[in-house]
Amino acid sequence: MNNIIDKLVIFSLCMVFYLHYCAGLFIVPILIVIIISGLMSYFEDQLFKIISLAIFILISFIYPFYIFFVPLICYDFVLFKIKWLWTLLLFPVAVNFLQNAFLINGFIICTTAVAFILKYRTVYIKNLKTKTILLRDDSKELSIMLEIKNKELMDKQDYEINIATLNERNRIARDIHDNVGHMLSSSILQIGAMLATINDEKIKENLRSINLTLSKAMDSIRKSVHDLHEQSIDLKNEITALVNNFTFCNIELQYDIQSNPDKKLKYCFIAVIKEALSNIIKHSNATHVSVTLREHPALYQLIIQDNGTKVNRMDNEGIGLKNIEDRVCAFKGNFNINKSGGFKIFISIPKA
Repeated sequence: MNNIIDKLVIFSLCMVFYLHYCAGLFIVPILIVIIISGLMSYFEDQLFKIISLAIFILISFIYPFYIFFVPLICYDFVLFKIKWLWTLLLFPVAVNFLQNAFLINGFIICTTAVAFILKYRTVYIKNLKTKTILLRDDSKELSIMLEIKNKELMDKQDYEINIATLNERNRIARDIHDNVGHMLSSSILQIGAMLATINDEKIKENLRSINLTLSKAMDSIRKSVHDLHEQSIDLKNEITALVNNFTFCNIELQYDIQSNPDKKLKYCFIAVIKEALSNIIKHSNATHVSVTLREHPALYQLIIQDNGTKVNRMDNEGIGLKNIEDRVCAFKGNFNINKSGGFKIFISIPKA
């Protein structure tokens, strides 16, 4: 757009002197100059511009009044790939330099200088806009990347906090079990021994009451330890450990669960994967296994697939597969086996 405005300014200046110094009004030269300048702005081909320049110079030698439009044509060659090519436009001016009035020569030189200034200004603005756009795009891309990295760091931090919390729960459960639990067990045994040796019924009654209280405390501690242990199970870590310990063949894990499933469901997934991998070791000649665990809005999906080709794998009435099916049915899930291209177990369990 800036190029068109610059050319309109230069063309207006050229028209003023052309109409003033030409004896008659020649429309054809104006149209030819407009066509040549317009085509050079439209076509970026280097050869086309050189041919157009040659045609204009030739016409200027034949019809000297074309030199009034030298600045307009010069505008397209100021920053041309072939440097100093624009100087060829000065030859028609030089040939008619002595015949032209001083004012005409001065006008052509000054207007050509204006064309240079306008061209450099337009190119500078264009480059500045390009750099601004690139800088804006780079800044936006960097901002997006920083947001992604920040989210990854936050997710990693949340995961590490969760792992630390689970480990702390495990530690507390172990400490309660090893210390308080053992002391309560020892106290219960000691009271039992005292009940066997003491004959006083009143003391026995008190000891039985204490024994009952300690037994209730022991049951409460056992329940608390059990609950802490179950809550501290990290499904991803447990499955990752199963996969890492599987050395029968190459194995791939895809884990995509963001929520925290129920503890019973965690045990189900762990048991199913353990049973499936055990069956692969016992009955398959597979060279690759894939374990995929995904979470959907309404269900959990578990897919265990291998490329084994043994015939005895086709019998799906084995105890291991039956156990898997029973576990899945307990959660009202679907259990399917696909035998094409290997052996595939497909399980889907609806969310509670």
